[in-house]
Amino acid sequence: MNWIPLIIVCLYIVLLYVITWMTRRLSRGGMIAYLLAGRGLPFWVVAPLLTGLAVGGASTVGVAESAYKNGISAGWYNAAWAAGAILVGLIAARRYRQMEVSTLPELFERRYSVSGRVIGVIGQLVLQVVITSLQYIAGGAILSSLLPGVFTFKTGMFVTAVVFVGITLIGGFWAAGLTNIINVILIYVGVILGAVIAVGKIGGFRELAANLPAGHPGFDLGAIGWAVILGWFMVMCTMTFSVQSVVQVSFAAKDSSSASKGFILGGLIILPVGFISAVIGLAATILHPGIIATEALPRTVLSLSPIVAGLVLAGLWAADVSTASALLVGSATLVVGDVIKRFFAPDLKERGERIVSRVSVFILSVFTYLLAISVSDILNTLLIGLCLTTAYTLVTLMTLFWPQVCRRGHATWTLLTSMSALVLWLIFPQIPSFFRAIHLPHPIYLCWMVSLLTFLLVAIIDNRRLKSD
Repeated sequence: MNWIPLIIVCLYIVLLYVITWMTRRLSRGGMIAYLLAGRGLPFWVVAPLLTGLAVGGASTVGVAESAYKNGISAGWYNAAWAAGAILVGLIAARRYRQMEVSTLPELFERRYSVSGRVIGVIGQLVLQVVITSLQYIAGGAILSSLLPGVFTFKTGMFVTAVVFVGITLIGGFWAAGLTNIINVILIYVGVILGAVIAVGKIGGFRELAANLPAGHPGFDLGAIGWAVILGWFMVMCTMTFSVQSVVQVSFAAKDSSSASKGFILGGLIILPVGFISAVIGLAATILHPGIIATEALPRTVLSLSPIVAGLVLAGLWAADVSTASALLVGSATLVVGDVIKRFFAPDLKERGERIVSRVSVFILSVFTYLLAISVSDILNTLLIGLCLTTAYTLVTLMTLFWPQVCRRGHATWTLLTSMSALVLWLIFPQIPSFFRAIHLPHPIYLCWMVSLLTFLLVAIIDNRRLKSD
């Protein structure tokens, strides 16, 4: 009966391309029109665009993978994402929209230095490339589980890439926003159906809890460790203030009010998805013991009726496509705005901006696909990569709300030292061992300590005030 889920997924793909084609005229113009939706997104597009960005492979397949081993506490990942989005909506989204910039590195040069912009764009691109590569992995896991006779893991990754790259190339940020309205609806229909029917097959939540493998943490909300959970909240609340693809949503809003309301609404929509996906991961421990943890969610859904399986897996794949599209647009904005236009072609005309933007999307998609082949463990890889955002968040928030203490060297040195701290964490096992011994098991703690200390030292040593805005 694999043809039924296949037809549903194919119809979903056709619908996405129809919407993209119908809205392509909205992206006609230069870089601002194509990569920032002409700064015209209303709040009801900002919210699903942000939700689609948040709820991707890590938030569904990755959370279910973690829940297969760590129980319902894996759902805190999405709760942390939601908290970060709501905080941005309450604190910073209005200010971001009022700045009239395209990227955070652009702000760093405007107020700090050229070196701050260069280092800023390098770190942002590394981060965005890592996150994007994880979407291929999730997409490959979904399609290979959905149609194992048609897709291998690698061919599933390739088809996933073709779909979201095509949507992005044709329609830009407007297409990402409008298709995400469909994506978010399909995501919720999918994961709710999957959780309800999977738990029903076991006999309800009481039977699910009673039949979990011996020693499995099950419904213990703190099983993964409260220090780890706090680390997640620190990571996600840091990330939402400073990852290009996230803040770009506020840059593209119609006005400051739309940016603020869109982020708050988006956070509320994001909140439940992780715990629902975690329930599916828990059900998989009973329905499919002994499988690869990454396939916990897709395999569980595949055991449902063909129509339900098609809807659920189309929803999961929708999550993947929606995240990857926004990430590609964010990465292309960095390349075009902070590299090509800033250093190589400052007088690039509107048509040239559009061509360069599309070429950048294509090249970035190829590079991230090649990287994805070598990556495993979706959630841990993502959470480590997001530690790069500590310095960006600290410098950005200080620039917005306490510029009197900021100095010219802050952007350059705070970014460099926090990046170096993360590299040292990954290279020398003695460092994470020491932090685990003092109950701080995640690199986000080290990165925040280094960022804050660097910021303090630069404030003392450097007496150069910020450039006027």
